[in-house]
Amino acid sequence: MKLILTLAFSIALATPGFCADRTLALHPENPHYFIWRGKPTVLITSGEHYGSVLNLDFDYVKYLDTLHKDGLNLTRTWTGAYFEQAGAFNIAANTLAPPLERFICPWIHIDKPGYADGFLFDLTKWDPAYFKRLKDFVTQASKRGVVVEMNLFCPFYDESQWKLSPQNGRNNINNVGNIGRTNAYTLDKNGGLLAVQEALVRKMVSELKGFDNVYYEICNEPYFGGVTLEWQRHIAEVIVEAEKGLGVKHLISQNIANGKAKVQKPDPNVSIFNFHYATPPDTIALNYGLNKVIGDNETGFKGTNDTHYRMEGWQFILAGGGLYNNLDYSFVAGHEQGDFAYPKNQPGGGSPAFRKSLLALQQFMNGFNFVKMQPDGKVIRGGLAEKAKAYVLSEAGKQYAIYIFGGESARLVLELPEGNYNVEWISPITGTVLKKEKLKHKGGEASLESPAYNPDIALRIRR
Repeated sequence: MKLILTLAFSIALATPGFCADRTLALHPENPHYFIWRGKPTVLITSGEHYGSVLNLDFDYVKYLDTLHKDGLNLTRTWTGAYFEQAGAFNIAANTLAPPLERFICPWIHIDKPGYADGFLFDLTKWDPAYFKRLKDFVTQASKRGVVVEMNLFCPFYDESQWKLSPQNGRNNINNVGNIGRTNAYTLDKNGGLLAVQEALVRKMVSELKGFDNVYYEICNEPYFGGVTLEWQRHIAEVIVEAEKGLGVKHLISQNIANGKAKVQKPDPNVSIFNFHYATPPDTIALNYGLNKVIGDNETGFKGTNDTHYRMEGWQFILAGGGLYNNLDYSFVAGHEQGDFAYPKNQPGGGSPAFRKSLLALQQFMNGFNFVKMQPDGKVIRGGLAEKAKAYVLSEAGKQYAIYIFGGESARLVLELPEGNYNVEWISPITGTVLKKEKLKHKGGEASLESPAYNPDIALRIRR
């Protein structure tokens, strides 16, 4: 078995590249999920703070090795059109805040006084070193079975980020971007930046055309910093048109809201609607009718204990989501194995133990033919502890995936068709099967008693 696994990984290492039949796409039978390299796919990860490429001190090969070892299959990375100053958002050793001399971005810099450490950017010239690093990063991710969310832009939350950006007129030699930060991502007040942004999108699309493990997110958290909906739609159109000319097609993601929101007038070019801090996962039910992937691609601000973020992931996927990315602060430069001991005032969690719980979630989902399943609010008829909550995916009469949190035990009453079923109670923390039984059922209500748990448990039922 070890030889077979080694051979399979060696084959994977040798075969990155674009192929229409293998490229990440919406699953044709159930577009709430992906198909990738011919297999139904849910994207689940706990990734670093988006600086893998733009931070020259970050060893992304070690990082991707860690994701692969932990059984996770997604990472986000940012272009360098935005980055942060040290200490931003109380993030210790922030990978998105490299020292200026260790920052790399798509545009070449020239030695001319004016920027903080003595250079300015030329927004008409590309930095070959950046694109070499970017393409190697995506190649290494591909070899390890990791999808890359290529996030193109991010709003400037305050003046500190705008002062750092190459797009700011004070930091480039091109006489563009001499505007306020809230006008940078508009169609009519951008101070000449729109042409720069369009060129960047076309360049990114061209450089990454050969990869099957990429999708593009238009803009992180565009509901801050003056980003307009019209600008977002325009950028999506630029991606689509550029890819048409190249004969390729990758999915496009739009970040909709923190928490929940109903998508109004969805952009037909968008296939993934991403949310942040989407707990409880009410936004899935609000938008399930879009028949697209609903994702939760950033977590945080619930303390540093991993329990909340584990529960957020299990809730979101069992509610019908197709993508979950925990923002993992244990990944920093020098600790690419994800073992950084961050301070207690960090705005989120992440750890090796936490990533095992996401592997358990991934394995739980892969134990089903999940493209045949959909959210089911009717199968549970009773038996939950007071204040407990459950989420269910089902293919009626064939397979049921249930996640319960709250309480210490449950005696579930389920409405099931006649049949013989295999029942497994599973730990969401480790993936361990806690209890097995067989159910010979005549139809109607069935009662299943859980083992003791605290604070959550999962249930797999297969006919």
